[in-house]
Amino acid sequence: MPQPKLFIPGPVDVSPATYEAMCTPMIGHRGAAFEELYASIQPGLQQIASTTRPVFLSTSSAWGVMEGAIRNLVQQKVLNLCCGAFSDKWFDVSLRCGKQAEKIQAEWGEPINPEAVRAKLSEGGFDTVTLVHNETSTGVMNPLSEIASVVNEFDDILLVVDSVSSFSAVPIPTDDLGIDVLLAGVQKAMALPPGLSVFTVSEAALARAESITDRGYYFDFLEFEKNHGKNNTPSTPAIALLYALDSMVSSILEEGLEHRYNRHLENNTLVHQWVEDSGFAHFAPEGFRSRTLTAIANNLAIDVPGFIKSVRDKHNLLINGGYGKIKGKTFRISNMGNETAASMNELLGALSAELPEFL
Repeated sequence: MPQPKLFIPGPVDVSPATYEAMCTPMIGHRGAAFEELYASIQPGLQQIASTTRPVFLSTSSAWGVMEGAIRNLVQQKVLNLCCGAFSDKWFDVSLRCGKQAEKIQAEWGEPINPEAVRAKLSEGGFDTVTLVHNETSTGVMNPLSEIASVVNEFDDILLVVDSVSSFSAVPIPTDDLGIDVLLAGVQKAMALPPGLSVFTVSEAALARAESITDRGYYFDFLEFEKNHGKNNTPSTPAIALLYALDSMVSSILEEGLEHRYNRHLENNTLVHQWVEDSGFAHFAPEGFRSRTLTAIANNLAIDVPGFIKSVRDKHNLLINGGYGKIKGKTFRISNMGNETAASMNELLGALSAELPEFL
């Protein structure tokens, strides 16, 4: 049986044009051809990230940069804002890095409350805050603007934002919000194969990194900054993925960012309508729902693994079950990347065709 079309929360389906770009002949990564490739990607990435800062390219999953941010920035204590599997894990990573860390723990399915952030930071002692913008495990999109505004009330506290499943699908005004590190993987809304991360670092964050002696090498922000000046990367880059990124950035700008944002919203709305028409409930509360994926509460008590298998076996389309402690209690549908109304309606039709067997 052929591989199913992916509607999981990442990796998502990769277009033929992206695969074709990856087949561009290989080049050396310490020569002029690579420097030209690196430089050509920068303006578009800066536009997508709404920043004038460099956008660094890391041959790693986003977790590498997430851990790197802890190692580069935390001198005193980090406040991890936790509301799902990935934001919760960031707290564990902070501790494993030997840093002092505290967390604000929201229930899975609930967003971070900006007032709770203000109250905690008012206690003093923190120098870094981490936030997952779009919590992929729960379908919650946290109030980024409000939380950034709170963090900016406090001097010398840096804000690190994981935009792994929101980057390029919703506007993120990095510079205007005062985000010190914005990071993303490319295998979600950017619709590339896994293995590459993009991230920005503010001048304040670079200054902090200079004062930390045990930040390591592979994810040393100062190494990325130094090599960026030569249109290069500290370590061997995933050149095929950079060709793909170059192609995708061009495609995004050709589509137009506003059109892209609207397309994701419209596709997301189709899924939300199916959820309501089918009698399911949303796991995330209204006003805080992701625009790139939908976490659906299993209030109808269906056999989620069986439902997913039936859709795959009969329609060759793949959605995803719940993650971590909400496995079986939820299932998730992605609308991110290259999806259109037509492809989403094909999926939703298949879900509707199989659902009666499980009710």
